[in-house]
Amino acid sequence: MERTDGSTHKVTFIEARMEAVAEEMRRDPKVITWGEDMRSGLMGFGGASLIDEFGAHRVFDPPISENAMVGVAVGVAALGYRPIVNLCVANFATYAFDQIVNQASRVRYLFGGQAASPLTVHIGMNTALAGGAHHTDRTYPMLMNVPGLKIVTPTTPRNARGLWKAAIRDDAPVIVYDRAMLSARKEEVPDDPDFVIPIGQAEIVREGTDVTLVSVVCRDETTRAAKKLAEVGISAEVIDPLSLVPLDIDTILASVEKTGRLVIADVANDTNSAASHIAALVADRGYRYLRAPIRRVCTPDVHIPHSRPLESVVFPTPARIVREVQTLVEASDALELVVR
Repeated sequence: MERTDGSTHKVTFIEARMEAVAEEMRRDPKVITWGEDMRSGLMGFGGASLIDEFGAHRVFDPPISENAMVGVAVGVAALGYRPIVNLCVANFATYAFDQIVNQASRVRYLFGGQAASPLTVHIGMNTALAGGAHHTDRTYPMLMNVPGLKIVTPTTPRNARGLWKAAIRDDAPVIVYDRAMLSARKEEVPDDPDFVIPIGQAEIVREGTDVTLVSVVCRDETTRAAKKLAEVGISAEVIDPLSLVPLDIDTILASVEKTGRLVIADVANDTNSAASHIAALVADRGYRYLRAPIRRVCTPDVHIPHSRPLESVVFPTPARIVREVQTLVEASDALELVVR
């Protein structure tokens, strides 16, 4: 809970992440961290200051072997520690999928609940930064299919602070995906060291009545689209899931019941995306609410070009989202007129 006095301070996205890690390390001596780019802090945690405070035995740069980094984390987590591993870029994280998928996710099940795997893995995504095909993957849909994992996707400094604390305190392995382009974003965050956002709780970013926009790791683009839509008389409700596993489908269904229309924007490739899963759940459980087909605005099933102009048309953009919503609303309104 936030302090009743509502005291806050302004920090960047990366500072919010660093503060959450530091506060949890002060709170619990069994929280330890290692990974790539720890000292510079660009994709890490501002490791230089953490090393100064906590020492090299709790914060360090290991040899670059993603599989080994997570393998060691699985082992020390079984001994009661709460390791945090920074894998920096989603493409690099695939080297660690053996340990994440075959070990971390299965510990509790294989030991009949007698052991846990309270580790946190950070995976950054270089979307919209001209990272090219080797630095721009968005691999969360692959891990959504793995039982035993939790997956969160912070999108602002405030929810980054709250979700990181929840992830570190959780007894399940939690994968934290975020976008590097958010690193310098500033926002007021609560001072309360126990401010935690529960994993599995979506956020209604903007209320609306005509269409539900679900934003999967593209909150800025979706919010800007909603503002553009308001200028042409379309009221869009924007929902940021924040957690993909578990997913707060009830909040999405409640919104769709109100608006009757659903558009999902997702930075992942279209096939087997989080957007596809959300669309399937709403079709199964909320079909009676829908006034129009569900639409998805995703990245096409292509590798990401290094060219900035080409990259800019691959990922979901406000313009793409606006076009999809306008087409959907106009078509459904026209159909309802015909039916009447």
